[in-house]
Amino acid sequence: MANARPHFKQINIVSSDMAASIAFYRRLGADIPEERVWGTASGTHHASSAENARGADLLLDSVPFAGIWNSGWQGRKDLAGRVVADFAVATREEVDRIYGDLTTAGHTGLQPPYDAFWGARYAVVEDPDGLAVGLISPISDDKLSAPPAV
Repeated sequence: MANARPHFKQINIVSSDMAASIAFYRRLGADIPEERVWGTASGTHHASSAENARGADLLLDSVPFAGIWNSGWQGRKDLAGRVVADFAVATREEVDRIYGDLTTAGHTGLQPPYDAFWGARYAVVEDPDGLAVGLISPISDDKLSAPPAV
């Protein structure tokens, strides 16, 4: 299934106030179950909607956590309210190929491809207007690891 077209998978909103964002999106009607809210001793850093059979999933990430899964954002203070639109690809190799194609064409790479702790191969590039676009492979159980400290 090499070179299959990526499809829109999820939108990540980088939040400066996770509790307020979770409350807002729940009030709006997003199904964010408590078991899909994740944090460390320093606070809540990730929340995601229940699997959405009707379309894309909603993910909320703290500013410090965004700097971990997207190294291009480390140390930046201007992330609150930024969005990452993720596109799913068929294989881990496709993440690398598409990232290489886009960066060779002159688009800025924010996060080179890597094996993420949640088990997917992942990379991030910028579109022409500076929107972060993630490339995400299917999850491989043998690539899962513990979440990093935030």
